[in-house]
Amino acid sequence: MTDVLRRGRASLAFSFFAQGVAFALLVTRIPAIQDRYGVSDALLPAFLAAVPILAGVGSVSTEKLVKRIPPSRLLRWAQPVVLLALRGVGAGSSTVELGVALAAFGLAVGVLDASMNMLGVSLQRAYGRSIMLSFHAVFSLGGIVGASLAWVGAHWDLALFVSYLPVVVVLLPAALVGSRWYVDGGAEPVEDKAGGEGGTVAFKLLLPLCLVMTFAYIGDSTVSNWSAKYLQDVLGSSEQMATVPYNVYMITTLIGRGLGD
Repeated sequence: MTDVLRRGRASLAFSFFAQGVAFALLVTRIPAIQDRYGVSDALLPAFLAAVPILAGVGSVSTEKLVKRIPPSRLLRWAQPVVLLALRGVGAGSSTVELGVALAAFGLAVGVLDASMNMLGVSLQRAYGRSIMLSFHAVFSLGGIVGASLAWVGAHWDLALFVSYLPVVVVLLPAALVGSRWYVDGGAEPVEDKAGGEGGTVAFKLLLPLCLVMTFAYIGDSTVSNWSAKYLQDVLGSSEQMATVPYNVYMITTLIGRGLGD
């Protein structure tokens, strides 16, 4: 395996890690974000729903953009936008600023997720063996780090801006430096021996899998977006304790993903 592929894998793994940290810092501090901006319980679901909806728009747009722009270039600029949007969430003072920051976060996350996984698939083909789950395991590791930092911020009653700024200052330049070694599709691909047979699979055969994935995603989003809010508001836990369930969830996914490949 060439050094180009090794560096490409390491740099992409860091991108997954950085995204795991950023996402965890956002979702585990939702109660603090709500308090900072004075968002009502009635309006909060709209803010939270906007992120995955706009992420979907970003992912679909990426499918069109990669016909003209390499995924590596999209990822190179999407990741800084995600990190800067996270900083914007912590630095704003009005619901309008929060909405703009979350909108930027959602769109950039959609582009980032799509381009990251495109690069991961192309690297997997070049390696000739399964490596995708290792990338998602690194995302889980980033989630553990992010949730732990959120716990520290809640425990010491740090302002969101103070909690987010050091993370952005460290991860943003590191991600930009690492982006130099991303490997787009076509880097030493292994020969496809399967040929074209069986290439067209009837949609009805895929439908059950699609349904399972849909419900799994709903469950995943529920744990991510609402666990901190539920623990703090319904069960009366402390702000720092509300960050723990996501951390535990990421630990279990790290174990499963780490053993997957």
